[in-house]
Amino acid sequence: MHIFLIDDSRSMLSAMQDALSTVEDCQILAFLDPFDALTSLQNVTPDLVLVDYDMPGMSGIEVISAIRQNESTAAVPVIMITSNTEPAIKMEAMAIGATEFLTKSVDRAELSLRVRNLLSIRAEQIALARRAQELQAKFEDALACVERREEEIIWRLSRAIGCRDGETGNHLDRVALMSRIIAEELGFDKRQARVIFLATPLHDVGKLAVRDAILLKPGRLSSEEFLDMQKHTEFGAEILKDSSSELIQTAQRIAASHHERWDGTGYPHRLKETQIPIEARIVAVADVFDALCSERPYKPAWPVEKAFEEILRGSGTHFDPSCVAAFRRRWQEIKTLFAASVQEVASDLQPALKAISS
Repeated sequence: MHIFLIDDSRSMLSAMQDALSTVEDCQILAFLDPFDALTSLQNVTPDLVLVDYDMPGMSGIEVISAIRQNESTAAVPVIMITSNTEPAIKMEAMAIGATEFLTKSVDRAELSLRVRNLLSIRAEQIALARRAQELQAKFEDALACVERREEEIIWRLSRAIGCRDGETGNHLDRVALMSRIIAEELGFDKRQARVIFLATPLHDVGKLAVRDAILLKPGRLSSEEFLDMQKHTEFGAEILKDSSSELIQTAQRIAASHHERWDGTGYPHRLKETQIPIEARIVAVADVFDALCSERPYKPAWPVEKAFEEILRGSGTHFDPSCVAAFRRRWQEIKTLFAASVQEVASDLQPALKAISS
């Protein structure tokens, strides 16, 4: 353990060093100049500080204040030693963060005993902090494991949805990746954008409850059939509701509202503008764009440039203008998704599967 002695008197420093020479397993560093002591905090973290009250240039009170403001020494015990016994000085020292207050006439044996006691407390403090760090690390590992399993479940469920309604994995991957790109461009932090990225593949989970005759019908749907198909948003909201997981809560908002329109003409609740959850507004742009670029039984795939122009035309009517603007700013990056292989564009979805299988 390291003990800092700070006093402008050489004789006092010598006396304290002599008195503490019997304290086992510690290194004593003596400083005549308090500025030198504070500079040394950059390289050495003391476990105990003994500081004089009255010193030229910087008082003991100022030294203690600086020690308490330093993150690495905020909890280090500090003994103030002074020949001035006025109660006001003692109260000031204690108020600023002094642990003990001793007079310079203190007995050598008493000083040694007090130092040993404080070092013992400091050792327990360090042990508790280390244990807290270990527990935090274990908690983070356990949480990461839970998150990986959660991600894998979403990955597999989204694939089941895609297999049932004929969507390819490419579509789900691209919509998820585009949604993350748009979210990042809108200012979402990395963690928030990743939650949207992982939740997006569940946007059509409600199709699991749609009748096969409608879901698998080749060609266009009738008006009645289309009304039944629209119910997949409500089915999706019902499937995902009441979860304690932030990821599933995000997926629920997306599933419920990704067919709402900025002008209030969408479904199922005709929400308008910012009544629509931002995650759903983001996915709406990505989902429609990818649908336009994908072949369907009732239409050929559109060229990406034509689909891009269609998204721009929908700004302020179908889509949130800010989401379209973000889409436009990242257009070159989004465009490459349609030229890359599934392995390349879906690489960020693979770690969950790899981690579980290993």
